[in-house]
Amino acid sequence: MTTSAKTIPPFPRMLGLAGLAPFWLLALALVTGMGFGAAPDSLRFALAAYGAVILSFTGGIRWGIAVTMEEQANAGREYVISVIPALLAWGALLLPPSWQLGSLAALIVIAGLIDYGMVCRENAPEWFGNLRLILAGGAAAALILAALAG
Repeated sequence: MTTSAKTIPPFPRMLGLAGLAPFWLLALALVTGMGFGAAPDSLRFALAAYGAVILSFTGGIRWGIAVTMEEQANAGREYVISVIPALLAWGALLLPPSWQLGSLAALIVIAGLIDYGMVCRENAPEWFGNLRLILAGGAAAALILAALAG
């Protein structure tokens, strides 16, 4: 691959990193106790809900890639995998609150690794895989930090 295929374009990088802001703002609010008037339980749920939304969004990316595949007979696997993150994210929200953040962190990391597999199968550019790993790591770290904050 050429260097340009590995370099994350500025716009996806900027938007992806901006998407980490709610993870970190909510996690830091929980860790510091500076929730600006919001109850810790509300902050925790807001963080879990955002994690579920983002996990669902990652499935949508895979659906979009499947739609563009020339051989739709080979796209079935991608369509199936694309709906799994939303279902698991919804399931994570049904867990007891003490399990939600850690479960979502694990699911986000797993989704990032699975998405990197699209690069290995040449269904996505290498920069996409790199961006997914960075964002999954950043989101999971914030979720774990918040989970440890109690």
